[in-house]
Amino acid sequence: MTPVTRSTRIALSAAASLAAVGALAGCASGDASATPAPADPTDASSGSTAAADPTASTDPTDSTDGAAAGASDYADGTYEATGSYVSPGGQQQVDVSLTLADGVVTDVVVTPEAGDPRSQGFQEQFAGGIADVVVGVPLDELAVDKVAGSSLTSGGFNDAVEQIKAEALGA
Repeated sequence: MTPVTRSTRIALSAAASLAAVGALAGCASGDASATPAPADPTDASSGSTAAADPTASTDPTDSTDGAAAGASDYADGTYEATGSYVSPGGQQQVDVSLTLADGVVTDVVVTPEAGDPRSQGFQEQFAGGIADVVVGVPLDELAVDKVAGSSLTSGGFNDAVEQIKAEALGA
């Protein structure tokens, strides 16, 4: 039996990976009868498509889908909350201000309030990148994970968002 060298294992691994990619690619394009969903005429971005929900009502007075068409459960306005989270430096806080219009985030400001310099730096990175992630997103779909290299600050941000949701519902 011939000994298997490191370079042979690498070559076999690469060949297996390429075979798997090829098989997956074949699965993805195998159904020629599938038709793409029509483009959403209200979507200004290029190439976006959206499938219509055949069970959704188009009657704006029909409340079976939870809200009137185009309406939001959240009152328009600017809301502020302080979220907290635990970091290696201890308990931290971050101030969040969200502006809503029709239930969609139109502006966001995050003000770092960290108690230690390292957390302060992460919060500043987070604050610098958060608008690119949340502006234009419906409030009900807002759940931030990691922004600009900061993952723990998102816990405080999400905590503040939950407080804002509650306040905007009651407004």
